[in-house]
Amino acid sequence: MPPASTRSVSTRSSSPARVPLRARFHTLSTAAVAAAVAVAALSPAPASAVTVASTIGYETIVSHDGTELKAKVITPTGTEGPHPLLVMPSAWATPHILYVGAAKKLAEESGYQVVAYSSRGFWDSGGGIEVAGPEDRADASAVIDWALENTGADPDRIGMAGISYGGGISLLTAAEDDRVRAVGSMSGWADLEASLYPNATIDVQSAELLLLAGNLLGTPGESLREMEREYRRGNVDPILEMAPDRSAATKVDRINANGTAVMMAHGWNDGMFPAGHIADFYEELTGPKRLMLTPGDHATPEAFGAVGLPNEVWEDLARWFDHHLKGEDNGVDAEEPVRVKPNNGSGGWTSHADWPSVTASADEYHLGEPSSSWGRWRSEGAMGTEPATGWEYGFRTGIGTTAESGTVILSGALQQFFDVPTGVLLPTVDRYRAAVWTSPVYPEGARVAGTPEVTFTVTPTVADQSVLVYLYAINDRGTGSLLSHAPYTLRGATPGEPVTVDTELSSVVWDVPAGQRLAVVVDSRDARYVNESRIGDRVTVSSPEEAPTRVTIPLG
Repeated sequence: MPPASTRSVSTRSSSPARVPLRARFHTLSTAAVAAAVAVAALSPAPASAVTVASTIGYETIVSHDGTELKAKVITPTGTEGPHPLLVMPSAWATPHILYVGAAKKLAEESGYQVVAYSSRGFWDSGGGIEVAGPEDRADASAVIDWALENTGADPDRIGMAGISYGGGISLLTAAEDDRVRAVGSMSGWADLEASLYPNATIDVQSAELLLLAGNLLGTPGESLREMEREYRRGNVDPILEMAPDRSAATKVDRINANGTAVMMAHGWNDGMFPAGHIADFYEELTGPKRLMLTPGDHATPEAFGAVGLPNEVWEDLARWFDHHLKGEDNGVDAEEPVRVKPNNGSGGWTSHADWPSVTASADEYHLGEPSSSWGRWRSEGAMGTEPATGWEYGFRTGIGTTAESGTVILSGALQQFFDVPTGVLLPTVDRYRAAVWTSPVYPEGARVAGTPEVTFTVTPTVADQSVLVYLYAINDRGTGSLLSHAPYTLRGATPGEPVTVDTELSSVVWDVPAGQRLAVVVDSRDARYVNESRIGDRVTVSSPEEAPTRVTIPLG
């Protein structure tokens, strides 16, 4: 039992608490979640369930600094305790009800004591939004304290899980509270700077969506208010300064020292927290670990499972906790831990020993001089096996082309549910505002699997200038599907001085159909990002002998 000075207290409520005024902005999607929760709550447990029922209570948990956190407490009935404990912080801008369907299943089918709470500053919880800061991690530990004092939770079997914000808080808490033996992070982040400021480029769609939701459905704390003030002035320094403390990537040694069993699940098209940095973090973990990468955008792969509907991610998560918290010999430790599903088509899961094993080989293409001609798009800017150096190709900046990365959440959801990719008609890409290259045909098709990499040299005309790189699969009519992309912004560069760029594109597994080819496009503007490229400026792409322009395509 924790010392008296850190104990939390419970206030039971016989009727629901008054919802704050901000709930009037309750979105249609949240209403749908609530309806699904109600359906799931009325559904009977399967015949194989350990227990047959559970109780759901509404509690007030007083945190470490007196802040009141509102929680749903789901307790299994029909079996003796102590029960393994699962603590679930809510996702950004959502209440604790988000997890009630999944929590009910976990309580009734596996006997977990579950406490799902609204994160600080959101909905019915007090305090201000601190963006997974120290207060948020202390909240999670205080919820654990409360559960150990007020429920039949087992102090030696504690796990945490969450989606998005809840997944990030769970990872960060595991680094600071060694009582957390297992974690499930779904659509979370590991490196906040890499997520919101990729290659020194502001992800404006993600930033604006997070700020909008935080202001409408929460109470921003001082940290968030300062970040927004400076962001509106074009200053990202406060975000970069706070990012390391709020990134599990900087605390991986502590997670490893604690021996925490970490499962991570993520969508290939996650527009807020790109999948590549999750794979990098996964490789740094030395304890028990599992990685699932599947079609979907931010929080879409696991959303339906949260409300109790059938879902592969939540089913794997339940097996993960059953093994690491309950000691069940369910085979999860004997399976290859990296599971991936192609981002297109009907391909099923494949399993691998680690993330590098997803890539079996690679094609390296050297990029020749692009052409400004629109007619023969198949041969403009050849991708060959031998270095092509000594050329320069300039294009205008500040106005976008038909090459785009799509819209955060929407584009990935269309790919996941309807197999509708973010597309391009390659002949319509303006060659006076972009450089375009096409590969030879893959007569038997290919599986692109891993993290594409690109090297090119750019000469800016201003100190700050953005370029975007896209990788497409193109059919014989020039219609393309976006496989991967990356922004890159030069900051403080010397105008007229060449800069060689080596960067990774977003990680992917994609089945290229037989007869298609790959295409690389470089332009200067994308609606997803803040583009430091003004109308009237130019940028030059070149291929010097010491750094030939090339792209590496990982193959499965």
